[in-house]
Amino acid sequence: MLLQAGADIGADLPSPFTIPAQFGADRAALGVHFQAGLAQAHADQAAGGLGRLQLQGNRLKVPVGMELDFGGIGKEYAVDRALALVVSHFDGAALVNFGGDMAANRAPDSGPWRVGVERPGQQGEARLLLDFERGGLATSGDTHRFIEHEGRRYSHILDVRTGYPVVDPPRSVTVAASCCLEAGMIATLAMLKGALAEDFLAEQGVTHWCLR
Repeated sequence: MLLQAGADIGADLPSPFTIPAQFGADRAALGVHFQAGLAQAHADQAAGGLGRLQLQGNRLKVPVGMELDFGGIGKEYAVDRALALVVSHFDGAALVNFGGDMAANRAPDSGPWRVGVERPGQQGEARLLLDFERGGLATSGDTHRFIEHEGRRYSHILDVRTGYPVVDPPRSVTVAASCCLEAGMIATLAMLKGALAEDFLAEQGVTHWCLR
């Protein structure tokens, strides 16, 4: 299931990447009331955590007031599952693409899949053209999902340690990995590293493209 798959891959990644499991959503942190969001995040961090969940077979028990947010891995997990379903009924080259997060079993006979990575701030214009053969490819960024408050741009990706949008992240991080779920988790974690994103990606030993 999704929870177990995320936990298994996340266990191999350095902190702070875990499936968000906190008491009360950090909704205020993306609005105007940043101080309220920060105070709530600190309280949430003290009370939350995957250790509070009870998983028994296919049944999951969640404490009152806790919310699970699979926004960082849900689509990527669905991509991998969809590809597995396709290849179970089709022996040719297949690629599944959910809004830029994708997985492929192999390249077609004509050559690698051609994948464009959008230029930050220029919708529909490719900054990079990648040759993609197999595995997973995922992009995390704030090109389309951000807010501006008092003249400052804030990413939609929150640092769970502070409740604030991450500071100085790249505009876009694309990662190639063995599956889409792994690629997506590493790409999002790189965004959370902010100014140190490039160093983090180099340490992971994965093929990546980082745009600022």
